[in-house]
Amino acid sequence: MIRNLTVLPLFRAACAAALLFALPATAQGTPPASAAAPQAKATAEEAKKFAERVNADLKRLWTRQATAEWIKSTYITDDTERNAAWVNEEVLAYMNQAIKDSRRFDGLKLDADTARTIHLLRVSSALAAPSDTQKRAEVAAIAAKLEGLYGKGKYCKKSKDGKEACRDLGELSDVLAASRNYDELLDAWVGWHAISPPMRPLYERFVTLGNEGAKEIGFSNIGNLWKSAYDLPPEQFEQETQRLWQQVKPLYDDLHCYVRARLAKHYGEAKVPAGKPIPAHLLGNMWAQEWNNIYPLMEPFPGQASLDVSAALKAQNYDPKKMVQLGEKFFTSLGLKPLPATFWERSQFTKPQDRDVVCHASAWDVTYENDLRIKMCIKPTEEDLVTIHHELGHNYYYTYYFTKPALYQAGAHDGFHEAIGDAITLSITPGYLQQAGLLKDVPKNEKNLINLQMKDALEKVAFLPFGLLIDQWRWDVFAGKTAPGNYNKAWWTLREKYQGVAAPVARSEKDFDPGAKYHVPANVPYTRYFLARILQFQFHKALCEAAGFKGPLHECSVYGNKEAGKRLQAMLEMGASKPWPEALFAMTGQRQMDATPLIEYFGPLRGWLQEQNKGQRCGW
Repeated sequence: MIRNLTVLPLFRAACAAALLFALPATAQGTPPASAAAPQAKATAEEAKKFAERVNADLKRLWTRQATAEWIKSTYITDDTERNAAWVNEEVLAYMNQAIKDSRRFDGLKLDADTARTIHLLRVSSALAAPSDTQKRAEVAAIAAKLEGLYGKGKYCKKSKDGKEACRDLGELSDVLAASRNYDELLDAWVGWHAISPPMRPLYERFVTLGNEGAKEIGFSNIGNLWKSAYDLPPEQFEQETQRLWQQVKPLYDDLHCYVRARLAKHYGEAKVPAGKPIPAHLLGNMWAQEWNNIYPLMEPFPGQASLDVSAALKAQNYDPKKMVQLGEKFFTSLGLKPLPATFWERSQFTKPQDRDVVCHASAWDVTYENDLRIKMCIKPTEEDLVTIHHELGHNYYYTYYFTKPALYQAGAHDGFHEAIGDAITLSITPGYLQQAGLLKDVPKNEKNLINLQMKDALEKVAFLPFGLLIDQWRWDVFAGKTAPGNYNKAWWTLREKYQGVAAPVARSEKDFDPGAKYHVPANVPYTRYFLARILQFQFHKALCEAAGFKGPLHECSVYGNKEAGKRLQAMLEMGASKPWPEALFAMTGQRQMDATPLIEYFGPLRGWLQEQNKGQRCGW
């Protein structure tokens, strides 16, 4: 099934403003402890009270921040950007001081909850601003400006009659998804990537200020701050991501070889040469991160039973609310509770015609009290239907841990939050879609299976290297390994290395192509999405085992199974209260992330791909 990860800036795990996890500053401006005067030797009891006070402050202040961010995301103006920047500046001030004050308790023997709370306090900020008031204000303003530039980005050009026509990301993405004209695709790709060069000096300054703040709270740079949030030393975590990548790389390589050959057949070998990276604008997505939109060119067995869910949604007059109600029904079929009435009153399901909004799909609990919402610009497509199921996975995580202290109101790690919804989407099988009335009977045969697995792999497998390289690029930028003068060169080096994808036209350091991807200007860590693509299959296998399913993993849907729902709820209720290996164990019985279930799931397709690729010049 298909899902566009550009639309998933999870607010809870990553504040939809550029300052995700740059947690709230107190409205009164009073830090939890004062650093102004010498203090007596700290005690474990003081540490416990400190943790309780910080949790209470954060719940109140996160609500202020989330409210400002919701308004800014659903009504983009200079005023709403400025208001969000003010709140985020206060957030940074509070968090910086709280983290510094927490170091007073280093070396003490603390109870498990207090120790866990202080650990999460120190590592949960994706941006730590400097203590200097002026610099803190500057980084908050830059962050808001970067996201604003992205949200308001448009490609404008004059038509033959001299009139200027402008297209936003959604319209340009539609071109990438639907057109098979090489020049039209190139025009849309180049047009969108022209929005980001103004971000470049802002981003360079943002990195400088962010690193300064990270050092003040004990981290060498922002990248090590991010990596430290995974209950592992930074170097070990980076090794873990590479271990997982090596597990899945052979399957990706098989898919890449097949896709390139099919594209060469359509566009000509001169434009898509064997043994070379694929031009980035030909893969159906603005960032070539998922390739599901070019499925018609890749379909292994044309003429088989229709899997066109988008056509069924339109034929059956599904509006946005009805699509969301279908998603909710999946979760309630597992025995989970319905969404609160306020969800239906406060969510943004459609794009307003009278103002700029951020259309990237995201899930929210604005008050940290079960004030659940989603923000989307829903279209009657299969992609959006799957995205809805995914976003509701976030909401159901929120609803089962919202009674916990503020710092426990998060996933076991941020990849868990993404993987919950992803695991649910694996149950959107033809059988489930038949039960929902969206597909007629789809005969079970090898041709239909390979078609379906190809469709899934173009989204889930194709994404894997992209999910890894975004933060590889940023980790090197934050660490100083990539100098500002090489930002764009390093970006395309990594894209070629991991994805086997190349820029379709010459690029230079006048460009800032990383900024054309939302999560970079919005400062949203991205490794979570890579991990989620691994974990979703691990979760899916565990839920299928709980449901007593005995067949091939790719045929399993847990829709309607209460035992699977109990297994899922047990993990959701933990939030971030325990290190992630314990949460993983609660769901799967394992304490290590493992891509083996992903390889098992796509076993039939991989065998077929290897047959098709015989005689091809694979690799790049």
